[in-house]
Amino acid sequence: MTCTDDVTESKVLLAEYDRLKEEQKTRIGFRDNLLYFTLAAATAVVAITAQSGQSRLLLFVPAICLILGWTYLANDEKVSAIGDYVRDRLGPRLGELTSADGAVFGWEVYHRDVAGHTVRKRLQSAVDLFTYMVLPMVCTTAFWCSPVVQPLLLLASLGQTLALAVLGLQFLRRTER
Repeated sequence: MTCTDDVTESKVLLAEYDRLKEEQKTRIGFRDNLLYFTLAAATAVVAITAQSGQSRLLLFVPAICLILGWTYLANDEKVSAIGDYVRDRLGPRLGELTSADGAVFGWEVYHRDVAGHTVRKRLQSAVDLFTYMVLPMVCTTAFWCSPVVQPLLLLASLGQTLALAVLGLQFLRRTER
């Protein structure tokens, strides 16, 4: 008897499912912590700016939000892609192999159909947009309104604003899913 005699396609698919759910769980935790870290970092920058009176420091907030916002989106995309794969490919394939009645991995479909899912998703999108768009734009606007705005920093802030608009569009695109 070889070690491959005990391996079936169903076992391989279940092992894949376990690994994917573990990755999804890790990514969800990381993504959620990015939100808290972003708020903490922005608060620290605003506090340092208020203490020092150097408004140019406010331009660190858009930079922080851009970097962490893109990372947040990348993780969110992977979390959703894992769910889609389990729901659309892995579950149906395992269902075929086991001749299961009904959906395999039913939670992947069920939790999307629960009452209030759409409202919660939109509220989360509002929080995301506030954190990664509104907050940095408030800091940018405060910088623009400060008495000493240097041309190079103004140019940098305009570039950040353009990048934030692209980031915001990506957040809105994700909301529609």
